[in-house]
Amino acid sequence: MAKRTASAKKQARAGVKRAARNRGVRSEVKTLVVKARKSLTGAPVAESERFALTLEAIRALDRAAAKGVLHKNNASRRKARLTKMMAKLAIAPAAAAKGKKAAAPAPARAAAAKPATPKKK
Repeated sequence: MAKRTASAKKQARAGVKRAARNRGVRSEVKTLVVKARKSLTGAPVAESERFALTLEAIRALDRAAAKGVLHKNNASRRKARLTKMMAKLAIAPAAAAKGKKAAAPAPARAAAAKPATPKKK
């Protein structure tokens, strides 16, 4: 059935624009994920570079999911796969410690995360 009403024609035009924009975002995400995966599977790359590429890919997946270009579970699954590959190489803790301050000790973090319960009378 041909689109006859003005609103249907406008929605068709808007859909074409959205599809073009989404295609660009999806393509960028795929490129970054492939680069990260290649760096993690044995390409001769420095550890800090591997971590940076993986982090960039994860951020791109988050942005795409936030915009609605990718479903949140799809982005989450891809992030989990990248993180699993990175954990297999055990590069995350060393690279993260270089760039950021040392994390708080475990008991202090657990106490800070636990909300205080009101006392009963």
